[in-house]
Amino acid sequence: MPTAALALTATIITIDTAAADAPLALGRLIPFTRLGAAEIATLVMVIGVTAFAVVAAIGYVRTRSRASARDVAARSEIAALQSDVDRLAALLMSEPQVLVVWTAGLGEPEVIGEVSFIAPTLAPHDILTFDQWLGPDLAAALGGAIERLRHKGEAFALLLTTQLGRHVEAEGRPIGGFAVMKLRNVTGIKRDLAEASARAQKLQNEADALRSLVEILPTPVWMRDAGGRLVLVNSAYARAVDAADPTTAVRLGVELLDRGEREAIARMLERGSGFSGRLPAIMAGTRRILDVLEAPVTQGRVGVAIDASEAERLRAEIDQVHAAHRRTLDHLATGVAVFGADRRLSFYNAAYRTLWDLDPAFLAEAPSDGQVLDRLRAARRLPEQQDFRQWKQNLHRAYRSTESETHEWHLPDRRTLRVVTTPNPEGGVTYIFTDITEGLELERRFDALIRVQGETLDNLSEAVAVFGSDGRLRLFNPAFHRSWKLDSDVLTQRPHIEQVIGLCRPLYRDETVWHALRAAVTALDERAPQAGRIERSDGCVMDYATVPLPDGATLVTFHDVTDSVNVERALRERNEALVAADELKLDFVHHVSYELRSPLTNIIGFAHFLGDQTTGPLNDKQAEYLGYITVSTNALLAIINNILDLATIDAGAMTLNLGPVDIRATMDAAAEGVQDRVVQNDLVLQLHADPQIGDFVADGRRIRQILFNLLSNAIGFSSPGGRVTLAAERTPAAVVFSVTDEGPGIPPELTDKVFDWFESDPRGSSHRGAGLGLSIVRSFVELHGGAVRIDSCVGQGTTVVCSFPLVTAAARTAAE
Repeated sequence: MPTAALALTATIITIDTAAADAPLALGRLIPFTRLGAAEIATLVMVIGVTAFAVVAAIGYVRTRSRASARDVAARSEIAALQSDVDRLAALLMSEPQVLVVWTAGLGEPEVIGEVSFIAPTLAPHDILTFDQWLGPDLAAALGGAIERLRHKGEAFALLLTTQLGRHVEAEGRPIGGFAVMKLRNVTGIKRDLAEASARAQKLQNEADALRSLVEILPTPVWMRDAGGRLVLVNSAYARAVDAADPTTAVRLGVELLDRGEREAIARMLERGSGFSGRLPAIMAGTRRILDVLEAPVTQGRVGVAIDASEAERLRAEIDQVHAAHRRTLDHLATGVAVFGADRRLSFYNAAYRTLWDLDPAFLAEAPSDGQVLDRLRAARRLPEQQDFRQWKQNLHRAYRSTESETHEWHLPDRRTLRVVTTPNPEGGVTYIFTDITEGLELERRFDALIRVQGETLDNLSEAVAVFGSDGRLRLFNPAFHRSWKLDSDVLTQRPHIEQVIGLCRPLYRDETVWHALRAAVTALDERAPQAGRIERSDGCVMDYATVPLPDGATLVTFHDVTDSVNVERALRERNEALVAADELKLDFVHHVSYELRSPLTNIIGFAHFLGDQTTGPLNDKQAEYLGYITVSTNALLAIINNILDLATIDAGAMTLNLGPVDIRATMDAAAEGVQDRVVQNDLVLQLHADPQIGDFVADGRRIRQILFNLLSNAIGFSSPGGRVTLAAERTPAAVVFSVTDEGPGIPPELTDKVFDWFESDPRGSSHRGAGLGLSIVRSFVELHGGAVRIDSCVGQGTTVVCSFPLVTAAARTAAE
């Protein structure tokens, strides 16, 4: 700064600091009264110049301070911007990619980044020579996209595959006044994306399969979030809680289990373990016992409830059956012992303890199978064995077997036991000990007796068999096995009466006779002689007789009387059958007419009187119920009338009131009778007949009844909006009525059954009836000498055709 300026500044500052005292000082230095006009003007100029200098100096100092502060701030901002640029550049170059930047002009672009990931030998300035690293098609596509970006500002994104098989993502867009293209290596990313997509698709398929499986499960399944709220249930859960669908059940939060049980489950799950237990619950309005399983998952917990009510009931029933069986076995004379899967005694009856004379205290300790055998061997109550260990091992094979085995033990005390070992389904073995000593002795004695009597029986022409008191065949003669076509070798094996009956049953299957013979042979008391006659399937008729013998055996004889009784019995049975059939039909008609029709008529009459206003007023509910009674009694009366008609026809008592029948008028009358049902079911009833069709000789009331039943049947099997057609046609020999509907049709296997009494098959329709309508139709048509035919195809409707002959002689004959 110049010396003059410094001096001026110092002078200004001095004057400024003393400005407040200036007038006083000047007054002391220069008396105003002594100054002239020139001096005063000079003094004023000096003061003005001094004030200007002071103001200028202050402004200069302040301006310089502000400039210095802005310079410092600008340097700080530049440093921060440079740091941001460096950081962005590092971030930009953190992955393999190249930026190509075109300015607003058409000069050479700037290439930023390493291009070796595209091709190892590619130079940065060759990046725009697409033919060096791309195929012709991709090179042309990329060039066109860059051209539109630079000239039109159209952004693009392409996935390119280089000539080396690498995948490069090219993305271009305008930024400010520049056109920028980014090339990024996505080779690994694409492979990872493909693998991730495959894994995601697999997981999605598994999730869909699991969701479908859960949906079709018949047991309730649910899922809760971390707060315990329902987020997913299946259809079985919705049905169990009476919800319209699973979505409604979740939205309303309808719970299957009680709050206390849910809280107990939640507390157990909070401790880190799943819940498994049997809980009661209300399912579809019924109290059930459920096996509930609930386990924690990442997003909450899942649960399933399996209905165990039936299993619980069966378990209780099995326990009761087991207890009943044990009580029954305890009263048997046969020794029974049950050893469990651990081979320890779990049950024995009194006969078992008595048979082996075992100490109850010892048995109460549940000894093992081996311990029981060892004690019996020590007491010399088991058969003598050379190798007892091997014998015991063979006996214990029953614990590993699936079939029962039978053994005979000959004891040192001359008793013989039949021992049956039966494996138990739950493990273990049941031993059954039967004392057969006496039976074996009886067999020996009976064998001797049969040999003595054999020669006598062999010379008889009658079939003779002698059964012992044990029910086994002791003696038989050749006529016996010849007449029943039995193998003599089988009979010599002394079969039991049951086996003999089984061998004879193919020729005669009446169990009543076999039961009587069985009782005669095996009965211990009231062994009275029996006699009877049997007719075998091969046409042979035999008289049989049983005679108790003094030694307890039973003599059974068969005498062939086929020739003498065949004709007589056939005639008698035929006559009795005809008489019985006629009496049955007449009795049925009379019984139904008196026992059903008369009371029903009274009900209808009194119901009519109740509905009459003169009887007294009825409230709405009573009138409604009276209407139901009237409809039901009318329907019942119609069914009874149909039954009576059918029974009368079958009994041959039905007569026709023949006379001229106007065909068209009869069709109109039948259609009028079903008009209300046509309107109610939203159907179209069409009548087709030649106006000049005329009349024919028949029972007019029965013809109307036939057409009414056919129309009722067609209406009942028609869907709303369908069409029912009643047509009539006159041929040279007959009048043909047909009723056609558009219902579900009749399968071929049911066509003949629809005419049977009480045969009704709704086939998915709302029609319900007693199954007599078509039976009445066929009976009345045949009574007129006509025929009924059904033409039907499943899904295409049914046509019933009734043909009435113009010649009425056949109808009169049928009526007579």
